[in-house]
Amino acid sequence: MSTAIALATPADADRLMDLMARYHAEAGLTHDDAHRAAVLGPLLDGSPLGAVWLIGPKSSPLGYVMVTFGWSISQGGLVGWLEECFIRASVRGRGIGTEVLHAVAVNLARADMRAMHVILPAANPDAAGRFCARAGFRAVPGARLMTDPL
Repeated sequence: MSTAIALATPADADRLMDLMARYHAEAGLTHDDAHRAAVLGPLLDGSPLGAVWLIGPKSSPLGYVMVTFGWSISQGGLVGWLEECFIRASVRGRGIGTEVLHAVAVNLARADMRAMHVILPAANPDAAGRFCARAGFRAVPGARLMTDPL
């Protein structure tokens, strides 16, 4: 299997907004279009803080992957956070998501990214964990995420 991925650009905003709305509805996230536009816009405009890839044909994408970037002392450099990965329900279960996450990771490693992290959803951590494990993610022993909302 060889699923194409393409870095998204501002011309892809409408398709991505639709896919994001579908993902957020499925995941029970209450983000609205204003929120989606605010977080998506800078990434499509070339922000160094993240990137979005369309999965499959750009004219009718099968889904998308969104990764944001940060710096880690423990990892020794650039790291990514898998923010969202959505595959249309009609094509799930075919290995597309695993293949795409692997391709994104390979490309980011070539850009000297040291690691990619993911936060598993509390609602369905087992299924999400199995999916991420197939793509190469491993649990970090003793780690627990905490957030200070500013």
